[in-house]
Parts: sequence; C-alpha cells; structure tokens
Amino acid sequence: MSTLSKKATIYLDPDIHRALKIKAAATSTSISELIDNAIRHELALDEEDLRTFDDRASEPTVSFEKVLKDLKANGKV
Repeated sequence: MSTLSKKATIYLDPDIHRALKIKAAATSTSISELIDNAIRHELALDEEDLRTFDDRASEPTVSFEKVLKDLKANGKV
C-alpha cells in the first residue's frame, strides 16, 4: 500500500503516460510512485544547487562585459 497522502491531478503527454504505464508494470510500481520519486529527485537537485549557490556566495563575480573584453584582448573573439 502506498504511503502517499495527497492527491493531485496532472496532465501528461499521451506518449509519456504510455511510457509510465509500461515502466510501472515492468517495475511493479505505481505511476503515482514513479512520479513522486521523479519529483523528489528534482527537488533534491534543486536543494543541491541552492547549497552550491550559498557555498559560492562569497566568490568574486566577473561581469559579462569584462569576460568579452578579455576574450577580445586575447584575440579569441
């Protein structure tokens, strides 16, 4: 039995839905669990990105204009 407790309606491309149905059957997992796992994975990646931003917040920044100027000075553009 699933431990999921909230219901949501989502709309999927028919081909994506078909692929999910096939994967669910092949892995003995529900479509809801597959989608829940995918969302959890994406949120974990977002959390990792935010942590990286925090870790690098004190690094100096370089403007796009400076990068272009340096590239031009070095004959790369």
